[in-house]
Amino acid sequence: MSSILLIEDNEQLQKYISEYLAAYSFTVHILEDYDTVLETIAAYRPKLILLDINLPKFDGFYYLKLIRKHYNIPIIIISARSEEGEQIRGMENGADDYITKPFSIGVLSAKINAMLRREAEQQKSVIALAGLCLNENTMSAAYGGTATELSKNEYRVLRLLIKNAGQIVSREQLLEELWDDVSFVDDNTLTVNITRVKKRLMEIGLPNCIETKRGVGYVFNPANLPND
Repeated sequence: MSSILLIEDNEQLQKYISEYLAAYSFTVHILEDYDTVLETIAAYRPKLILLDINLPKFDGFYYLKLIRKHYNIPIIIISARSEEGEQIRGMENGADDYITKPFSIGVLSAKINAMLRREAEQQKSVIALAGLCLNENTMSAAYGGTATELSKNEYRVLRLLIKNAGQIVSREQLLEELWDDVSFVDDNTLTVNITRVKKRLMEIGLPNCIETKRGVGYVFNPANLPND
C-alpha cells in the first residue's frame, strides 16, 4: 500500500481525493501543520506528494523548493493556476508533473500510478543517502536539485563509499571495485579517482563528505552532509 502526502487546504477536495485514492489501496495523509512539512514527510515517508500552489502562509512553490532541498520524492502539483508560465515554473523548481484544476480524479490516479511505476524502476539503479542520490542509469550524483555527471570509475568509487557510509573502506577494497587484478594497478591511480570524486561532490555542494584515513582508506561521513 503506497503512502501519499496531500498538501491541499481545501477540505472538500481533501476528502474527495482521499476517499477516491483510498478505494484504490492508497493511504493518503493530509498535511495539518504548514510549519512542519519536512517533519511530516520524515514521519510518514510518502511515496509521492500532491501539492497545491495556493496555500496559507506561503505558496506551493516555496514548499516545493523546501522539499527539494531534502527529498527527491515525486511531486505532482495540483493547481488552479493554469497559465503556461506557472506550469513551467513548477517544473523548473522540481515538480514531476503539473495538473490544473478542475481535473479528472481518474486522470490524477493514472498519473500517480504511472509515476510510482517509473520511480520503482528507477530505484533499482538509484542509491540514496540523506538527500544525496547516485543514479546508475544517468551516471550522475545529485543533491539539493544540483547534479553532476560521473565517469564509470568515479561512479564505482562513490557507490562503494556510500554503501559503506560511516565505515572505513580500504584502498584494497576500492581497487578491487575498479579492477579485477589489483597487483597490476598503480596506487596513484586510485588517489586520482578519489580526488575526482571529491571534486564532483564539491560541484553539488558537498565538499567534506569523504574523509581520508591516512594509510588505511577512506570514509564517506554522512554527518558532514549539510543540515539545512
